[in-house]
Amino acid sequence: MRGRDLINNVLPDELILEIFQRLDSKPTRDACSLVCKRWLHLERFSRTTLRIGASFSPDTFVTFLSRRFLHVTSIHIDERLSVSLPPPSPPLKRKRGSNKSSSSSSSSSPSSSKRQKLSNKTRSGAENAESCSSLTDAGLISLANGFPLIENLSLIWCPNVSSFGLRSLAQKCTSLRSLDLQGCFVGDQGLAAVGNFCKQLEELNLRFCEGLTDVGVIDLVLGCAKSLKSIGVAASAKVTDVSLEVVGSHCKLLEVLFLDSECIHDKGVVAVVKGCKRLKSLKLQCVNVTDAAFSVVGDFCVSLERLALYSFQQFTDKGMKSIGKGCKNLKDLTLSDCYFVSCNGLEAIAHGCKELTRIEINGCHNIGNRGLEAVGKSCPRLTELALLYCQKIGNSALYQIGKGCKSLETLHLVDCAGIGDNAMCNIARGCRNLKKLHIRRCYELGNKGVIAIGKHCKSLTELSLRFCDRVGDVALVAVGKGCPFLQQLNVSGCNQIGDVGISAIAKGCPQLTHLDISVLKKIGDMSLSELGEGCPMLKDLVLSHCHDVTDNGLNHLVNKCKLLETCHMVYCPEITSAGVATVVSSCSHIKKVLIEKWKVSERTIRRAGSVLSYLCMDL
Repeated sequence: MRGRDLINNVLPDELILEIFQRLDSKPTRDACSLVCKRWLHLERFSRTTLRIGASFSPDTFVTFLSRRFLHVTSIHIDERLSVSLPPPSPPLKRKRGSNKSSSSSSSSSPSSSKRQKLSNKTRSGAENAESCSSLTDAGLISLANGFPLIENLSLIWCPNVSSFGLRSLAQKCTSLRSLDLQGCFVGDQGLAAVGNFCKQLEELNLRFCEGLTDVGVIDLVLGCAKSLKSIGVAASAKVTDVSLEVVGSHCKLLEVLFLDSECIHDKGVVAVVKGCKRLKSLKLQCVNVTDAAFSVVGDFCVSLERLALYSFQQFTDKGMKSIGKGCKNLKDLTLSDCYFVSCNGLEAIAHGCKELTRIEINGCHNIGNRGLEAVGKSCPRLTELALLYCQKIGNSALYQIGKGCKSLETLHLVDCAGIGDNAMCNIARGCRNLKKLHIRRCYELGNKGVIAIGKHCKSLTELSLRFCDRVGDVALVAVGKGCPFLQQLNVSGCNQIGDVGISAIAKGCPQLTHLDISVLKKIGDMSLSELGEGCPMLKDLVLSHCHDVTDNGLNHLVNKCKLLETCHMVYCPEITSAGVATVVSSCSHIKKVLIEKWKVSERTIRRAGSVLSYLCMDL
């Protein structure tokens, strides 16, 4: 800092730490750490969570982080997430006649030599990324040594971690409360060690851990039985009902159970249900579980709040009636591809579970209007409704929802051919607190329904009308006039929408941050110019397949939308390399530009190669 420091001389460490803990974004924390050495030290001291993606030499990376951040309690390593390194900086231009001085200064400057060494290391590391791009047991041991007080650990798809590394971790990190091993090929010995040393473990995720058997799961459960509250198992062919019987006998505090397996039958589910009286969340995808198990669920799970059932072939209205009769506290219900559940079953749930706040029905082709009408009549606290691929649900069902569910805030409709303007008008008039409306491929919906939304739903923040090709400009004009708090808009594939509609949004919705106008044939530069004037907070823009948008329109947009972070503009024939360069150079916050590779100049690649993503490279 230059001059007198009026901040550090007054504020104590405790107050600065309190401020840092209230910062919710990583870029903001990083920026604060660059202010001065004191803030750098305090920011390192206050950081408690680390998120790590796939990187070259992750074992070394973990060791480096353990030296820098001393009070971390949560670490999330997900090797599905890529970490892109910034391109090397271009060499500095030397002034004419300064060769001698610059050479002498470079030879005497230790910082320049350090930068050169770091650049060489980075380049050589990137070249060997493929050979050492996954966390190994050595990295896990370094993590355990560097963060012995860790409480939450996620190792997502780390295939090179084995039981040896997990055993070393368990011995060091005895305070572990949450462990996520999704996609890790760990064996029974590693789980047994966790059960032996981590007596405070509460949450355990074993999804897609193919090396496990009943032996390892039982050893862990017996060791952590007094603390376990959540268990998830998926795609583990050797984990059977035997493990669930042990869970039911010993895990009296269990609240959450997720099972996705063809090896689980009624016997295992019944054992858990009878033994774990505190069960609140049950998520199952088990084709061999039948109505008999859900009869027991209705009798014993009086505290059940969330039930999610996927791809059940032996679950019928009989099981639904048992749940409706016994699970009076149910608040969240998901039914996906449950082909043998009909309106009778949903009626039973609606009449018995009046506390429901969220319902999702996906691909249940035997559920029609009558079932959903019962929800509208009996579940006044419903705040979220999702109907996906429900061909038998039509306007009359949503009429009752609009009449009875006044607290509805979120509505998702996908491929519901029977739902049109009348349904939307009823929803708009009845559900005036609606904040999120997502509709896709509902071809009966037109201007009338969307106009009603714009007229009555003043609190709307998200609107998606993807491929609703009967919606036109007049609908968006109504939304622009009536929904001033709109932040996200997706009208991809709505071919009737043009410059008039988008201009109305730009003038009436100044808080807009996300906009998708892809595949709109009537959109041109006028829309982008209006967006630049009216939506300065815009961060994400998708305008792919907009054939009339040119470099001129992009220039108008980026002159005012300085917060732009992502821009997708593939298959826009009038956008050239100049337009790409304009976006990259004008938007200091830009993180991703999706464009055809042949439209990017060498200069743009040198300046911003890390933010460029390519589609159809060979075209």
